[in-house]
Amino acid sequence: MKSAAPRRLGPFEVAPIGLGCMNLSHAYGHRPPPEAAERLLRRAVELGVTYFDSAALYGFGGNEELLGRVLSPYRAHIVLASKCGMTGVDGKRVIDGRPETLERTCEESLRRLRTETIDLYYLHRWDKRVPIEESVGALARLVGAGKLRAIGLSEVSVATLKKAQAVHPIAAVQSEYSLFTRDPERELLRACRELGAALVAFSPLGRGLLAGSVTGAYAEDDIRHSLPRFNSPHLDGNLALARAFARLAGEAGFTPAQLALAWLLRRAPHVIPIPGTTSIAHLEDNLGACGVQVSPDVWARVEDCIDARQVSGARYPEAVMREIDTDERRPG
Repeated sequence: MKSAAPRRLGPFEVAPIGLGCMNLSHAYGHRPPPEAAERLLRRAVELGVTYFDSAALYGFGGNEELLGRVLSPYRAHIVLASKCGMTGVDGKRVIDGRPETLERTCEESLRRLRTETIDLYYLHRWDKRVPIEESVGALARLVGAGKLRAIGLSEVSVATLKKAQAVHPIAAVQSEYSLFTRDPERELLRACRELGAALVAFSPLGRGLLAGSVTGAYAEDDIRHSLPRFNSPHLDGNLALARAFARLAGEAGFTPAQLALAWLLRRAPHVIPIPGTTSIAHLEDNLGACGVQVSPDVWARVEDCIDARQVSGARYPEAVMREIDTDERRPG
């Protein structure tokens, strides 16, 4: 990937595919032992990954500690991102966007990441009890204090993005985006382009569906137990779509993960996918997406293979969907 053209991420240029680090500490069960996670992070650096994405929530601080421990020697050569506004409190996930909470969380993240400045700090969720202008204003003050270099948002509508942009430039917006989740194409992708923000695509492999790793048998603490599209009555239909896509990828001479990530990269030059993995082999496979070249006919077949209207089930349970500010679900 070292020869791939970089993409703009706020004030930074990064390799076109970053690394989402949540899997190493959080959400999918079977977390790797520390030495295996460390090897994966170092291999990512060797392969030319320059954007590493963490959050205070992941492992309730453990993921930031992992990145701080492993990536400190490479600090000058990477873009380090984390998130605030959704953290673990007494073992439970809590959304809290009050300025004083964000300021405290930032100090905790700086310490765990072993850095004086976080390159990109996202508001992980908009706390709807707090005006977005107040939360972003607190982050803007942290930029002014030299503790952050850029501000991002996660899971927000275009209306909220524009309110935040009026307070401080927004470098990036994270949103789930893949062949299985096309929500950003309603409005967000265009709005990010117009504002000069990157669209950072998390779960770009459909939480494993587009990598062929979903079987329906999940570890006890795997988040997919609670996600409708990964369970009955939706899973069988979604697996059928994934199998058809895998056959198409094989006919084109690539793995399904490579073709799915390459599809995202060609959607727009401001899209930056951040697939996560605990496997070095999968990491290397994912980064091979930068070299995918196929005919227009193959891309047309990809579009026909997985149409968003064919995907069955919501991406989160209803209670979580109510927390998220999307262009489909604005408050009020």
